[in-house]
Amino acid sequence: MKTALTIAGSDCSGGAGIQADIKTMTMNGVYAMSAITALTAQNTIGVRAIQEVTPDFLKQQLDAVFEDIFPDAIKIGMVSSSELICVIVDRLRYHKAKNVVVDPVMVATSGSSLMKSDAVQTLTEKLLPMATIVTPNISEAQVFFGKTIESKEEMLSAAKFIGDAYGCAVLLKGGHSINDANDLLYANGEMVWFEGKRIRNPNTHGTGCTLSSAIASGLAQGFSLAESVKRAKDYITDALSAQLDLGKGSGPIQHNFV
Repeated sequence: MKTALTIAGSDCSGGAGIQADIKTMTMNGVYAMSAITALTAQNTIGVRAIQEVTPDFLKQQLDAVFEDIFPDAIKIGMVSSSELICVIVDRLRYHKAKNVVVDPVMVATSGSSLMKSDAVQTLTEKLLPMATIVTPNISEAQVFFGKTIESKEEMLSAAKFIGDAYGCAVLLKGGHSINDANDLLYANGEMVWFEGKRIRNPNTHGTGCTLSSAIASGLAQGFSLAESVKRAKDYITDALSAQLDLGKGSGPIQHNFV
């Protein structure tokens, strides 16, 4: 059985983070493992608090996984500090990790910040060059691109800029802010659009985690990058189409790093 490792934060509400990753990897036919970067107290409304693990404890988790069950793919999600990113880069390089999917989680769907400002530079300088593919949404891509992205043409320019600057493939998620859920893959100098249909579903908490984990699952099983993205898009579309309704939000929540 193929294996995949998620390196991300825990979401106690189960909709995002490692909980979403493990569910997604399991449903996509791979054995899921996890290395937790932080505990979060959050739900679909917002993030109440974040408790980071220590860099040494994250190192111990990663070494424990790689030394026993070598992952066929790795998905990296929420990593809130520069120190933790450096540990990930060091251990992935040491263990010669392959098929690395980076979901640059900076802001939760609810709007809560999930990354310290100094970590963004470390992410771009050290982690993205190691990635097989990075999966930013529009707001995250704007940070890497340094400009606003408000059209299909600007998506094309941003994806090429990010991919060429960091030497990785890019899946730029259009979402509903620019187009009808159409995503753009830039890989090996080629652009491929993956069209999606608009689904009226308010339950979008964790969709980015789910998509990137599904891509990692495809890569772990030996599918090409384009086929892995297609399969992941189909999976998330089916999930949103199910129209599950688990709870009702009541208002914004403040959060603090601990």
